[in-house]
Amino acid sequence: MEENKKSLNFIEQMIEKDLEEGRHKTVVSRFPPEPNGYLHIGHAKSICLNFGLAEKYGGKCNLRFDDTDPEKEETKYVESIKDNIRWLGFDWEDREYYASDYFDQLYIWATDLIKKGKAYVDDLPADAFNKIKGTPARPGTPSPYRERSVEENLYLFSRMKEGAFEDGEKVLRAKIDLSSPNMHMRDPILYRIKHTAHHRTGSKWCIYPTYDMAHGQSDSIESITHSLCTLEFEVHRPLYEWLIENLEIYPSKQTEFARLNLSYTVVSKRSLRELVELGHVNGWDDPRMPTISGMKRRGFTPEAVKKFADTIGVARRNGLTDVAVLEHAVREDLNKKANRVFGIMNPLKVIITNWPEDKTEMLTAINNPEDPAAGTRKIPFTQEIYVDQGDFMENPPSPGKWFRLGPDREVRLKFAYIIKCTGYKKAEDGSIEELYAEYDPETKSGQDTGRKKVKGTLGWVSASYAINAEIRMYDRLFTTENMSAIKDDFKNHLNPDSLKIISNAVVEPSLKKAKVGDQVQFERIGYFRVDEDSTQDHLIFNRTVTLRDNRNK
Repeated sequence: MEENKKSLNFIEQMIEKDLEEGRHKTVVSRFPPEPNGYLHIGHAKSICLNFGLAEKYGGKCNLRFDDTDPEKEETKYVESIKDNIRWLGFDWEDREYYASDYFDQLYIWATDLIKKGKAYVDDLPADAFNKIKGTPARPGTPSPYRERSVEENLYLFSRMKEGAFEDGEKVLRAKIDLSSPNMHMRDPILYRIKHTAHHRTGSKWCIYPTYDMAHGQSDSIESITHSLCTLEFEVHRPLYEWLIENLEIYPSKQTEFARLNLSYTVVSKRSLRELVELGHVNGWDDPRMPTISGMKRRGFTPEAVKKFADTIGVARRNGLTDVAVLEHAVREDLNKKANRVFGIMNPLKVIITNWPEDKTEMLTAINNPEDPAAGTRKIPFTQEIYVDQGDFMENPPSPGKWFRLGPDREVRLKFAYIIKCTGYKKAEDGSIEELYAEYDPETKSGQDTGRKKVKGTLGWVSASYAINAEIRMYDRLFTTENMSAIKDDFKNHLNPDSLKIISNAVVEPSLKKAKVGDQVQFERIGYFRVDEDSTQDHLIFNRTVTLRDNRNK
């Protein structure tokens, strides 16, 4: 038992202690996104944590949208968030809630605070209040409106609700402690005026609660037992607890964990929005983006993302997680699932001179050596084939250092025959235009007597049956490892080579009916996914990850 407890993270230890001591009978968690943008990999970690803990302890996890800022929130973000959660494999069943569901109750609670002398209507503009707010080492000076009577505050607050004042003309503040070292406790704003229609409540409201006013109280309404937040909300916890205590409502408990900082990545919604709006990427689902939509389009799998979240776990302190850990999880998953096929990125024609010009032989190829159930397929072999230009060298090093094609060099064509390069033709610019080779009929794959052995094995595609394809070679979006530590404009660190498009690639004919979302491994190259921009006559493949991480070599 003690060993099992040591393997638990600090949140699991807290939950098990709460259950053992009878503080709670079950676990009720929540995932509370703001519908003001698309979810990213950091949110994926939080989704896995909140839904995963509920599953582990036989509890429930609510989906609640903290929709308290109508200027930035849209229904399209709500739908995207729900799609992302479903894609990750989690289900909130009928527990879909919104902070806006509770606006009436939150307003009542705000008036309760006024009646208790714990809140007041302030006329000071934000910049004026900030000047008298003080510093962590110096107490603030009270607003001249801090001692308004309860009756006047109730009247003004009701007039705020009725739309009698302009945006920013008045706010409702909690009356707490102007000498607190925690600046969030120095009379924080609870309500502000915004004459903006809400995506769900329309024009019913022109005052909206702040995050602090809505979050803990929404947790309380839903009887959330464990409210899990990232570390930046740690300074908000005293206010979270103050509001619950002074409203005398169900005491949900906030606990903080380290947010995900991923190398070569930014996970700030503001920064991601800037990349989209300035055209540095092609939308929120651009495969270079760390959004869940972008990762899905690139070819990351939900199983890999969940494995990644489980691998990195949860911690109390912020750190930097190597993006290679995520890429490794993707490789491991796709290695088991993705069928192997031939794709040639930079085609070089090879003419097999001793093969009949009009002969096509159908050869058998294994789809996935990691999955026997994936079976086999037939691929055509003809006189003219394509290999990759990188598989030929005019003046190769010694045979022990080069195992591909060169003059008089032999290689095996995978699932086919051994061929020997007998010559080549150059274009006017000196580049290699085509190769000539002879095949050995005694070396057919699967029937080879073993009399001849070669170390090099190449992928290939029949020139007569090849399908043209566009390949989008995606790489990391930034060149700097720790983007959270930079001091200048984050856009200065964009990787100019984060996308390279290969327009003249060819792939084997088995991919003719490939559908959007299909995932394959191009032999010796990497894992790829058929992109949404594909048409029946124009296949587009996104590189998900390379076959291995060679960056540290």
